[in-house]
Amino acid sequence: MTHRLPAYGLFAAMIAAAGLPLYIHAPKVYVDDYGVSLAALGAVLFGLRLLDVVQDPLLGRLAAALEARRAQAVGVAVAVIAAAMVGLFAVTPPVAPLLWFALMLTLVFSSFSFLTIAFYAQGVTTAADLGQGGHLRVARWRETGALIGVCAAAVAPEGLGFAGFALAFAALALAAGLSMRGEWRGPLAAPEAAGFVPVLRDPAARRLLLVALVNATPVAVTSTLFLFFVESRLQAPGMEGPLLLLFFLAAALSAPGWGKAADRFGARRVLLVGMGTSVLGFVFALGLGAGDWPAFAVICVVTGAALGADMVVLSALFARRLEAVAPGAAEGFGLWSFVTKATLAVAAATLLPTLEAAGFDAGTDNDARALWTLTLLYAGLPCALKLIAIALLATAPLERMDDDTGTDTAWTS
Repeated sequence: MTHRLPAYGLFAAMIAAAGLPLYIHAPKVYVDDYGVSLAALGAVLFGLRLLDVVQDPLLGRLAAALEARRAQAVGVAVAVIAAAMVGLFAVTPPVAPLLWFALMLTLVFSSFSFLTIAFYAQGVTTAADLGQGGHLRVARWRETGALIGVCAAAVAPEGLGFAGFALAFAALALAAGLSMRGEWRGPLAAPEAAGFVPVLRDPAARRLLLVALVNATPVAVTSTLFLFFVESRLQAPGMEGPLLLLFFLAAALSAPGWGKAADRFGARRVLLVGMGTSVLGFVFALGLGAGDWPAFAVICVVTGAALGADMVVLSALFARRLEAVAPGAAEGFGLWSFVTKATLAVAAATLLPTLEAAGFDAGTDNDARALWTLTLLYAGLPCALKLIAIALLATAPLERMDDDTGTDTAWTS
């Protein structure tokens, strides 16, 4: 049957546009506008991330159970995320700001997780319909759309303000939901749900989950600290939006190329190149100081382009493996969401309190110790984590991962 792949790009843009403000803008808004402390925000974010870690596998099961009514379930989740984003950014908190922040983010996180799981599971079914190369085709549309959505979210608050951004996001959510009408359906002969066991028993799926866990942590770290790094370490207030746009635009422009390279040279090799490129960018970021935003702009281009490989190739690998070991896919992507959200829980629990303990105070002059702590957390920690992810991928046991063919179909294109 015919699939409208551009609709997958638009829907991915909507989900990604919700994700960026959650991780980058929301904490700083509530610090600057409502005087909430970094430690309090870190504690709330950690608690919400723990909720995510617990609920994501359950949401995967829910998405599998609602497969026959996936369109209706997605419609409800789209409405919830749109309303909660408006409440988070366009409504003055009617209760204590920290409580309102927690309530709105609970709704956003839950609907965001459900939509991500259902959407990626649908991508597995659609890719199977498309035949050979289907997973990379879906991934290219989906991840390119996601990166365009992130680019829009990076600059929209600058031009529209956060209230205007929230209302624009609600309109985007409506358009994305309508564009995917008719696409929400499961396999024609869906197997009986078997929980997480088939995914966790499979060596290739387990290794991919582990790589995703370690590889997602640098994104969690840099997302949490980006605005503080630009404002305080680079002393370039007002450049946050353009630099974010540059980073995600580089990722969006590179994404199709990474997919084509994986087709030609093999996914593992391409992923290793992308990860190594990211490490180089983080190493150079360690030496930046006040006024070095032009050099940081170059680093944004390099690391943004490297992110394109992570988003397109790694997700396509996992989707392809799920097609072999857990065709329903929803529960498997519940686990995928679980491991990526776990990194955000750790980042929220450690980074902001660590900065505060080092004497860092957003929006003020900070001493050398506080700024060096910020630099080490923003650039040094992601560099170390990327090196671990590279080692995990490079040393993966590639032989006999596919019992049916005797070849490593989980890793090659």
